[in-house]
Amino acid sequence: MISIVEVQETNKMIREMNLDVRTITMGISLMDCAHTDMRVFNQNVYDKITRSAEKLVKTGEDLERQFGVPIVNKRISVTPISIAAGAVHTDTYVPVAEVLDKAAKEVGVNFIGGFSALVQKGCTKGDRILIDSIPEALAVTERVCSSVNVGSSRSGINMDAVKLMGDIILQTAERTKERDSIGCAKLVVFCNAVEDNPFMAGAFHGVGERECVINVGVSGPGVIKRALEEVKGHDFETLCETIKRTAFKVTRVGQLVAQEASKRLGVPFGIIDLSLAPTPLIGDSIAEIFQVMGLEEAGAPGTTAALAILNDNVKKGGVMASSYVGGLSGAFIPVSEDHGMIQAVQRGALTLEKLEAMTCVCSVGLDMIAIPGSTSKETIAGIIADEAAIGMVNNKTTAVRVIPVIGKEVGEMVEFGGLLGYAPVMAVNKFDCSGFVNRGGRIPAPIHSFKN
Repeated sequence: MISIVEVQETNKMIREMNLDVRTITMGISLMDCAHTDMRVFNQNVYDKITRSAEKLVKTGEDLERQFGVPIVNKRISVTPISIAAGAVHTDTYVPVAEVLDKAAKEVGVNFIGGFSALVQKGCTKGDRILIDSIPEALAVTERVCSSVNVGSSRSGINMDAVKLMGDIILQTAERTKERDSIGCAKLVVFCNAVEDNPFMAGAFHGVGERECVINVGVSGPGVIKRALEEVKGHDFETLCETIKRTAFKVTRVGQLVAQEASKRLGVPFGIIDLSLAPTPLIGDSIAEIFQVMGLEEAGAPGTTAALAILNDNVKKGGVMASSYVGGLSGAFIPVSEDHGMIQAVQRGALTLEKLEAMTCVCSVGLDMIAIPGSTSKETIAGIIADEAAIGMVNNKTTAVRVIPVIGKEVGEMVEFGGLLGYAPVMAVNKFDCSGFVNRGGRIPAPIHSFKN
């Protein structure tokens, strides 16, 4: 039973602390859409998505009104297209991306994820077609998001795919250079990608999932920040307990919305992803949480420890509040989407190297980082390899979403708009790594992968 005090607390979190349900994401299997003819396959995909998600946006809006909880995004994830379209006789999946975009617009969702490939051990024909199609697909669509998984703790790192993705990211940047290379903001390279992630741009509906599910992502950096302000100066035990208790309350909101959405749509509830995903709004920032913890700026000595505390205790609190916690769950550190992170970069407190260190203990990795458009494809591949190695060795999800902004250099600002925010172009290490990247082949999995 929810008490009146809990209701009042929740209302205060929404009004004053930027608490929101960041996304309701419907995962849809496209496995039964398979066909050798592109036109038939595309029609099957369009019909399946528009039929399954017909009431998704309206249901989200109805729940917003009923519970008074902002539901910022309504989204769809689908089976990785390299798998679902594997039987199609074609040399490009761009027409599939266009159909995904059309279906997303028809049902009114913000983004649709799943223009994806899983190539941690190697590429199939469909994987290679998918990857080669990414630059054009992201240039000609508005709502399609793409992801490629290049490594795992079980399989190692596919360095051929890492090298290829360095080139694909630059091609995508070039194809969308008139819009500050925004295509790259919809492209993520993963190690240890999860099958039930409701957040974009990395969401896809895994092959181990049900036919259709509802996954909900809840976000509340502002709520955590306000709670920690009330225990300023207290010891670390108090700090951790405060984060856990607050994360529990935030997750309960998501659980309520997820269960009700599942019932109204007649679709099984999948997971709650409690990820502290910031926005460009002041007061809704992971970096500002660090400052409340006692750091002058994000990037100061102690930042990685502070992030580890935050990430771990968010998970501990959240897991007790929902029957199924999954996705990524923890703390995101996207630069362009976090007012405090942007400020820390501008003041020289936060560098790419420090961000890489922080990814060892956060939920994802190097996220929404603008880099010079002159950065080489080998350097981008090296950045991907570093992040994949962190994920592989630590048995966690890591990712790279960097945006080489064509025509801009270090210090210039880039405006992406909306939740994607804005960012200063960050400096990248200029020393050459091409001899390493060009070796090719696969980096074997670490010894602790053999757990059978």
